[in-house]
Amino acid sequence: MFQGAYTALITPFNEDETIDEGALRDLVEFQITEGISGIVPVGTTGESPTVTHKENVEVVRIVVEQAAGRVPVIAGTGSNSTMEAIEMTRQAKKIGATASLQVAPYYNKPSQEGFYRHFSTIADKVDMPHVVYNIPGRTGKNIENDTMLRLAEHPNIPAVKEASGSMPQVMDLIAQKPSDFAVLSGDDNLTLPILALGGVGVISVASNLIPGRMQKLVDAFLAGDTEAARTEHYTLLPFFKGLFLDTNPIPIKYGVSLTGRAKEVYRLPLCSMSEADKATFKSIMSECGLL
Repeated sequence: MFQGAYTALITPFNEDETIDEGALRDLVEFQITEGISGIVPVGTTGESPTVTHKENVEVVRIVVEQAAGRVPVIAGTGSNSTMEAIEMTRQAKKIGATASLQVAPYYNKPSQEGFYRHFSTIADKVDMPHVVYNIPGRTGKNIENDTMLRLAEHPNIPAVKEASGSMPQVMDLIAQKPSDFAVLSGDDNLTLPILALGGVGVISVASNLIPGRMQKLVDAFLAGDTEAARTEHYTLLPFFKGLFLDTNPIPIKYGVSLTGRAKEVYRLPLCSMSEADKATFKSIMSECGLL
């Protein structure tokens, strides 16, 4: 069901930190024009921890409306409260989102059984596809493969955004998963290796700036042109690494601001990079031909 390059979209803000609807619509249009497979609003890159639930749903509404059915919209409606995740996901479905992105519950660090019950309850209560998001570096706990394989048996859980950073874990998951369960990279750095192991795409931060090139990388590999995919990977690798100069989405939002598509406005506790890191990131973008 899910294959290709999907953009983990930033949420543009005005100077007063309200949602910049015009910029958001322009970003969606840019993504679609560049041929992206799909759009993922209000994930971590969309600053989901600092938007209200009402704003979260509003961003999804704007993106769904602007996309107008041209590409899938996977709405970030996860929470560390199962009840809250269900409610926001219901609203996203009503708006017309294609699927939801459900991050592992953060801070409360549930057991593996707690993870299973959380995701399966959401999938039971809201009849739409749900992409599980495993990112222990953010959430404090890993969804282990035994748990993910149990979740993969649910008809409403067709995919995982895998950002554990553990290639052995990814290998073992892909080796054991059902044939119709999609493994998507959650890290631009690891997109090519995960594709080589049997993954089918990426939910990308980099594609906020370069949707066409991320789509090209994935399409080339899936079409069997591994050399073209490898060349693009190594060309963009300095940029992928530069995205870690500071906490995501700070570097990518700064990069997008340099193109004029969004303002460099964050909500606390996020704030701008140091001037030294900005200079480094700008230099990387120039070297990669992105400015």
